[in-house]
Amino acid sequence: MTPSPDRFLGVLMLDTRFPRPPGDIGNPETFSRNGIPVRFRVVEGASPRRIVKEADPALLRPFVDAALQLVEEGAAMITTSCGFLAAYQNTLAEAVPVPVFTSSLLHCREFARPGIVTFDAAALNASILKAVGVPEATPVQGVEPGCEFHRRILNNEDRLDLIEARRNVVDAARRLVNLFPSVEDIVLECTNMPPYREAVARATGRHVHDIETLVVARWRISTASS
Repeated sequence: MTPSPDRFLGVLMLDTRFPRPPGDIGNPETFSRNGIPVRFRVVEGASPRRIVKEADPALLRPFVDAALQLVEEGAAMITTSCGFLAAYQNTLAEAVPVPVFTSSLLHCREFARPGIVTFDAAALNASILKAVGVPEATPVQGVEPGCEFHRRILNNEDRLDLIEARRNVVDAARRLVNLFPSVEDIVLECTNMPPYREAVARATGRHVHDIETLVVARWRISTASS
């Protein structure tokens, strides 16, 4: 199914309240600046902690139901507001008749030497990576547990120091390339990291990809073929 003028991108949203600057998956400007019509659907009770730390299986059905509702309303493509929902990729893709891109981690299989910067390295396990075809032995580096970016989002707080958050993400990317200098392409797993993409690219000298780059590319391909 390809997008028509009255169709839109459907975004399955976690139930959150932290700030979302332009570039973040939950900021409408992220899509308006790319000419993509969008509709958001919050899955009630789906907190960052329940998805990232607890991997609560009770949330799978609500996400499937929300995806089906968006497609019924006219969504031509589905994405999500958390990279850890890569675990749901196959289930969601089988449930709806439109393309599903749950996570920027889908980018990894496109590159010869990818590396991942993630919100939580301890929680990003092998089964999640396998669900979206991340090549084995792809290096993963997380932001520091308890740093501004990690703490505010995990605890779903209503404030976030954007300058410090950028520093946290950039520091993680620097650690990644210092430990694994062969990495050529950095994939930012977290959908709250795209606002810092350019800063990461400047700091590391690598190509940087995220959920915004993935969705925009896939939407344009679908639009061109319609």
